[in-house]
Amino acid sequence: MSSLRAGATAPVTGSRSEEAPPASSGRGARGRGSLLGKNPLGLLLSAPYLVFVLAVFAYPLVYAVYIAFHDYFFTAPGAVVDRPFVGLANFVTAFTDPAVLRSFGNVGVFLVINVPLTVVLSMVLASALDKVSHFKGFLRVAFYVPYLAASVAVVAVWLFLFTGSGLVNQVLGPLAPSPSWLINSAWAMPSIALFVTWKQLGFYILLYLAALQNVPKELYEAASSDGAGPIRSFFTVTVPGVRPATVLVLLVSTVTGANLFTEPYLLTGGGGPNGASTSPVLLMYQKGIEQGNPDQAAAIGVVLVVLVLIIALLQNRFAGGKED
Repeated sequence: MSSLRAGATAPVTGSRSEEAPPASSGRGARGRGSLLGKNPLGLLLSAPYLVFVLAVFAYPLVYAVYIAFHDYFFTAPGAVVDRPFVGLANFVTAFTDPAVLRSFGNVGVFLVINVPLTVVLSMVLASALDKVSHFKGFLRVAFYVPYLAASVAVVAVWLFLFTGSGLVNQVLGPLAPSPSWLINSAWAMPSIALFVTWKQLGFYILLYLAALQNVPKELYEAASSDGAGPIRSFFTVTVPGVRPATVLVLLVSTVTGANLFTEPYLLTGGGGPNGASTSPVLLMYQKGIEQGNPDQAAAIGVVLVVLVLIIALLQNRFAGGKED
């Protein structure tokens, strides 16, 4: 009996020893899988875009940081010159210039007007469009057309409306500001903020329309059965339901607004009157290209990136982007 038991156990032991190599090869496969990710094909397909991001965004950003800390100037192609490290000298020179400080104040005014208006109007209009049963496609296209239109063409319409003899001043009559909107130091940047809000509104409406498709209709039915009207349903169902889209709209509108360049350049002739509508990006162009001080322009850009990152982190935290 003991020999039979020994013989019976021998094949079991042998089978375990034969199964050991596949287990080790499985660990190797898992190791390779963790290195390449769960889906190596997805990594391969995303590689071209990763190269694009590194070449178009990451490398220029790193090079801008290098320029900001060196005495950098443009030279002829192939020329070898000494560009010494100057520490924070470019930052000190740039930010002791009142025009630089004013440009950051201008873009702050722009963001305070543009970002809340963008969030509120796009959410309300998207909610209204989602409930429209007739001409829904036409209305969506009508809101989206200004976003697709060329800025130069749309600026011409805005100038027609807001010049001294424009339609808006004719309607307002004695209530119109003097001097007119875009040549008034107090109204130039708010006018640009309203223009950008109107032009880009269609894009954010589409984001909210997509988010509204994920809000369960049962929630609206439950709110209605509890006696909630349209306004209360909007605040208790729609606003919480599209919170991820709100965080995205906040981030995108903030980053876009901080990079304001085309609108003040076209509407006010390069930041007028007297720098009242100059943005940091427009000032970077003026200092770096027109005045030949790329090191100071890079210093302004580095500070702008840091400030935008801080604002984006605060928005992501307090707007509910992170779940506790």
